[in-house]
Amino acid sequence: MTMTTVLRLFTALVLMVGIVGCASTSSRISKNQAAFDGYPSEVQGKIRAGEVAVGFTPEQVTMALGKPDRVVQRTTVAGASEVWVYLEGGSGLGFGLGLGVGGGGSGVGGGVGVGTGSVGENEKMRVTLTGGHVTAVEQAAKK
Repeated sequence: MTMTTVLRLFTALVLMVGIVGCASTSSRISKNQAAFDGYPSEVQGKIRAGEVAVGFTPEQVTMALGKPDRVVQRTTVAGASEVWVYLEGGSGLGFGLGLGVGGGGSGVGGGVGVGTGSVGENEKMRVTLTGGHVTAVEQAAKK
């Protein structure tokens, strides 16, 4: 593998990570601008701040927090609900790059590794949805 090839792979990985990392609150709002503009100013403020409240719709929760890391189905005597679980740090994508040059010769070596998975399993928040609206928000206590 030539140095040029390794650099091209590294550049491609950096771009991929940049694209994956762009899932911010503002980008989620931009993708749903028409719906966001129709919300009351109080709801817009909470979404911009990355907060949710009882009464929010699934669309509003997704705009504020993104997609959940886990979804749990809950059934109680009161009925069925869905719990969206958000983890500290969320999901992650990592990559590494290694280069080496042989001594005394013209040998060049390289390697690239990519890994995905969870970055920590600590729950940050649970959002309970019943009948199409948030009925409960649980947040981890601050340490």
